[in-house]
Amino acid sequence: LESPQTSHAPHRRPQRSKQRLGRTMAPRAAPASSAALLSLSLLLLLGAAQAAAAAHGARSEVTPVQKVIELMEGMLAKGKSEKHDEQVQFAAYKQFCDDTTVEKKRAIAEANEKIEVLKADIEKYIATAARLTKEIADHDEDISVWKGDQKAATNVREIEKAD
Repeated sequence: LESPQTSHAPHRRPQRSKQRLGRTMAPRAAPASSAALLSLSLLLLLGAAQAAAAAHGARSEVTPVQKVIELMEGMLAKGKSEKHDEQVQFAAYKQFCDDTTVEKKRAIAEANEKIEVLKADIEKYIATAARLTKEIADHDEDISVWKGDQKAATNVREIEKAD
C-alpha cells in the first residue's frame, strides 16, 4: 500500500535557496567556543529535564536524564576549574616571560656595551703592537750597527796589536 505521495524514486530534500521570501540570508557567524556550546547544551538539558519532571510528576527516583544532567554539571564545574587553573598557570608563565625578556634585554645591552669597549681596547692594542714592532726594528738596526762597529774596532785593535 503506497500513499499517493510516495514513489519509487528516492526521496530528495528540496534545496534551500539563499533567499527566503525575497530576502537574502545573512552569513553565518563563526562557531561558538566549546565552553559556550557546553553551557548551551546544559541549559537545554536542564529545561528538558524540568519539563519531563513536570509532565511525569515528582518521583523519588533519579531518571537517566537527571543523571546525564548531573554528569554535565560535573563536567561544567570541572571545565571551569581547569580553565581557572590554566589561566593562573598562563599568568605565571606570562610573568616569567616578561621578567625574562626584561632581563635578557638588559644583558644584551650590557654585552653590546662591553663589545664596544673591547673593540676599542683591541684597536688600542693593535696600535701599540705596531708602534712596538717599529721600535723593535729600530733597536735591531741599532744593535746590528753596534755589532758591526764592535767587529771593526776589534779588527783595528788586532791589527794595531800585531804591529
